[in-house]
Amino acid sequence: MDYILNALPRQIANEIIQVFSTYSSLINTLQEIRIRVSKPIILKQRNSDIVLQHIVTNEELLHILERFCENSIYAYKNQICEGFLTIKGGHRIGITGSCVIENGKIINIKYVSSLNIRIAREVKGCGNAIINEIIDIDNQTILNTLLVSPPGKGKTTMLRDLVRQISNGINEIKFKGKIVGLIDERGELAACYRGIPQNDVGIRTDVIENVSKEKGVEILLRSMAPEIIACDEIGTHEDVQAIEKMLISGVKGLFTMHGNNLEDIKKNTEINKLIEENQIEKIIVL
Repeated sequence: MDYILNALPRQIANEIIQVFSTYSSLINTLQEIRIRVSKPIILKQRNSDIVLQHIVTNEELLHILERFCENSIYAYKNQICEGFLTIKGGHRIGITGSCVIENGKIINIKYVSSLNIRIAREVKGCGNAIINEIIDIDNQTILNTLLVSPPGKGKTTMLRDLVRQISNGINEIKFKGKIVGLIDERGELAACYRGIPQNDVGIRTDVIENVSKEKGVEILLRSMAPEIIACDEIGTHEDVQAIEKMLISGVKGLFTMHGNNLEDIKKNTEINKLIEENQIEKIIVL
């Protein structure tokens, strides 16, 4: 959190620090800091917001972005064009503004108008409640598993902890650590900063980030010989094609998707295909 506060203009940082002193639990429950030009800053928790008095100027927002880009926005241009960048500590900065399009692709975001600082939090051990449900101890592997929950309810955090435990091994149940290929398409799982994971994803985990699941599976199968591949938020035809290729290669999978219940899953014809073909062995709704 200190890294974020140091990047903010002093007036804004001091106001946030003052709020922390008033609401002592906020520093542990804060999920996002929403910064929008000509609007007040909002500190977002799971079920409530705290609206600050400070109205953000365009100059302040650009100053914040430059600090997060280590005073070289150009060096982070590719990430910015994807709508986010990952900073030290694993925190993720969402970015919106006026997009410049060329040949159907975003080549720049100018007139940046909003930043969403998403606070990275690891919850080690959160996977303990379900780890035994997904492990095939007799064969020393896992079941092909799909974690399902609505947005913001912890499936990514759960996936990260499961990857960590599977990669490290679990002495209590005599489960040996596995080579895990982690496709971190949006930089949320490992939260790499300059290529180094800021989150603990295990000692046998190889991370590939900022690529599609299809391309990530191809690279991992070709170069890293994974025993398990994990990725977040599947759902498209291309995702399912990548998963099918992976499973045919004898690699086990651990995935997440958005949904409230089994009915939501079945409404996605692509995912339902995997279920009907018994390629997904375990579904866990969080």
